[in-house]
Amino acid sequence: MSTVAMNLTGAVETPAMGSSPYLVDADGAPYVPIGSSGVVLGVRLGDGVFDHDADHAAPGVTLEHRDQAARHALTAFACLGNEAVVRTGAAAGARGTVLGKRGEEGRVIVLFPDEVLAQLLPGDAVAVRAHGQGATLPGLTVLNTDPRMLPRLALPLGVRGIVASSVVGNGIGRPAQMWDLDLQEVPPGLRLGDLVAVDDLDVRHNAGYRRGWRTVGVIVHGGSPLPGHGPGLMPLLCGPAADLPVHADGDQHLGLRADDLDFRP
Repeated sequence: MSTVAMNLTGAVETPAMGSSPYLVDADGAPYVPIGSSGVVLGVRLGDGVFDHDADHAAPGVTLEHRDQAARHALTAFACLGNEAVVRTGAAAGARGTVLGKRGEEGRVIVLFPDEVLAQLLPGDAVAVRAHGQGATLPGLTVLNTDPRMLPRLALPLGVRGIVASSVVGNGIGRPAQMWDLDLQEVPPGLRLGDLVAVDDLDVRHNAGYRRGWRTVGVIVHGGSPLPGHGPGLMPLLCGPAADLPVHADGDQHLGLRADDLDFRP
């Protein structure tokens, strides 16, 4: 059975905060968050998740929609590897690729070359060819993944490391088609774009503990000082661990990089 593609629109997000700029970290100290939304410069695939003094920093741009229901749909339907095209502003016509998504109000993370990022401004319209939600593989559920990415996820799958479901913080209990999962403990050397396996975790519906099951996802944003938060994993594959074999590559792990995500000229 084939999946259905949809053309959706969003806008480059405008960073926003309340009347106070401060959040409170795990030690009770106030800090000013930066890098969690809008056009983020200087953060790239392959960077370490703790390389930047930032909060949930993701490479590229985040997309929103002024209508909250449409924003939820954009977040739910957009998938890793989907094509994105800038429709307005100085960068109109430029093409990028969806990396992932984040929960809370709903954000779609899109990668663009540096020269395009330099031209983008909050409010610029971006079209996303959303394709992949609802796909399946024998014995497995596929989430948030463009069908063109599936050859890159062939089994047995190499991952940076394997962690327990007990380390999942923010995002647990939420629908994995709309939320990432923040990891409060991570494999050494973890980088943006790395693949990580979480054992005893079932994300087919709302993410939760299930003994003997496994979820594999991609790291889409960096760490956070907030309690219960950390580097964000967007689920890609889920099923019984016996049907989802992985091998922990450690420092030999390459993860997903720009070439895997098929940047177009």
